[in-house]
Amino acid sequence: MSDYSTPSEQKAERSSLGDLFGDVTRNLSTLVRQEIELAKAELTESAKRAGKGSGLYGGAGYAALMAVLFLSIAVWWGLGYAVGNAWSAVIVAVIWAVIGLILFLFARREFTAIKGAPQTVESLKKIPETFSRNEENR
Repeated sequence: MSDYSTPSEQKAERSSLGDLFGDVTRNLSTLVRQEIELAKAELTESAKRAGKGSGLYGGAGYAALMAVLFLSIAVWWGLGYAVGNAWSAVIVAVIWAVIGLILFLFARREFTAIKGAPQTVESLKKIPETFSRNEENR
């Protein structure tokens, strides 16, 4: 042994290959377990934040709904002075129907553009071919 060898090198000189392999296996197993625990902790934290954020989005959506409702009532009431309450209600309803139709058309266009995972599907189709070619070459 040289005076400049590291503790790992000294242990490697004294240990058998089986002992070294066992150490590597134990260390790798420990590392994998620690990484899994870290992933669990990170995902738990992310899930908590996502839940809290979703609740806040829900509250914001409800507040926006209330704002739209009361603004619609105000428009209905304001138009009521000009054309009467019945016709002003019809006008506000038609405006919301047009907005709803426009949003529906945009949403339908977005959903029809969804292709899924075409590259993944194509890759998965190639897996059986790969195995069958390897069996033919034997």
